[in-house]
Amino acid sequence: MKNQYMLDVLESVKKRNPGEPEFIQAVTEVFETLEPVIDARPDFVAAGILERITEPDRMIYFRVPWVDDSGKVQVNRGFRVQWSNAIGPYKGGIRLHPSVYGGIIKFLGFEQVFKNSLTTLPMGGAKGGSDFDPKGKSDNEIMRFCQSFVAELYKYIGKDTDVPAGDIGTGAREIGYMFGMYKKLTDEWSGVLTGKGIPYGGSLARTQATGYGLCYFTNAMLRANGKSFEGQTVVVSGSGNVALYACQKAQSFGAKVVAMSDSNGYVYDPDGIDFEAMRVLKEVKRGRIKEYVDTHPKAEYHEGCKGIWTVPCDIALPCATQNEIDGESAKALAANGCYAVAEGANMPSTPEAIEVYFANKMLYGPAKAANAGGVATSGLEMSQNSIRMSWSFDEVDEKLHGIMENIFAACDKAAKDYGMEGNYMAGANIAGFLKVAEAMKAQGCV
Repeated sequence: MKNQYMLDVLESVKKRNPGEPEFIQAVTEVFETLEPVIDARPDFVAAGILERITEPDRMIYFRVPWVDDSGKVQVNRGFRVQWSNAIGPYKGGIRLHPSVYGGIIKFLGFEQVFKNSLTTLPMGGAKGGSDFDPKGKSDNEIMRFCQSFVAELYKYIGKDTDVPAGDIGTGAREIGYMFGMYKKLTDEWSGVLTGKGIPYGGSLARTQATGYGLCYFTNAMLRANGKSFEGQTVVVSGSGNVALYACQKAQSFGAKVVAMSDSNGYVYDPDGIDFEAMRVLKEVKRGRIKEYVDTHPKAEYHEGCKGIWTVPCDIALPCATQNEIDGESAKALAANGCYAVAEGANMPSTPEAIEVYFANKMLYGPAKAANAGGVATSGLEMSQNSIRMSWSFDEVDEKLHGIMENIFAACDKAAKDYGMEGNYMAGANIAGFLKVAEAMKAQGCV
């Protein structure tokens, strides 16, 4: 990056946000691809778009007290960052995980702005969460935490203001408890939370959406480069909703998924992952992935997650967490013949890993484009709630498929328009940024 104005803004961001490496990483990655846009658009410089878009509208930080089953009071931290509502109400998930702190929430909120823009739906960017860990907690403990969390958060959200959704640690159970408390406190039924259960306003295909969307985007990327999923070997990290349904959809496209993981380790099945067995293990039994080998004797379990990237594959779909593929892991993928990486998790590749992808001319689908299927379907849930209607699974899936195809087309076009053909990371950043920047400029300095 040579543009001095951009270098100065980035340096200011670093000074104002010390101790937040994930946020700095996200901003740096976006800036490095926006240089040709800023060079061509002095009006964005005059309007201070970069200075404004790197600062959230507001950051909400609050205490979440709750009582565990032994009667002891526990205290967690709650967060909500409302980043930008230039193109629609704030929209973004709630992450419940011990690693959550302000910097993680800011990185996720910043990324969400561009991801939501790419869907073409009228949604701004936000994110929230807590350092509460649902693992090992009873349903009643989770209910009491969620009710306490929403008892504070409800003041700042609403169907036309800010619409939270699920994320890591926040599934239909947690959303249900949060929605129930919101409804009680406000005495209204509205589509203020997405990821709800089907009986009370949820959307069919939401559970599958991020994983399916990832494969729809990846398929479009492969097709544009003369390739396809058919007959290819795929490695999928993670075993939550995103990973499970990426596995299912990749298999439906003719691929063989040979490895999946959880936070303890990974399984390798040379015959291909048995999707239904894995789904029951993770969704129904809530078991650990190592139990898969108990019923699949050819499968191998390996402690530790990093080794999954040493499994030879044609296509890698990281669906676990941020920065799970470092430079060393990316080199292992390249050495073993992997030619495409598409991200189902948020920012799962380090900058060093991305350099390896480009150095080896690998196809790379960045998270803000490739995993936008979840929030796109959340947007469709908002639409269904607003018109008091429910669409069928196939109707939602068809709309999702179209959105993901259009996202790839937008990334492809933006990359070509700015002289970076094939660089879908640059294309995603540019396409997402331009829509938000134009809206910010049109609305004045607010």
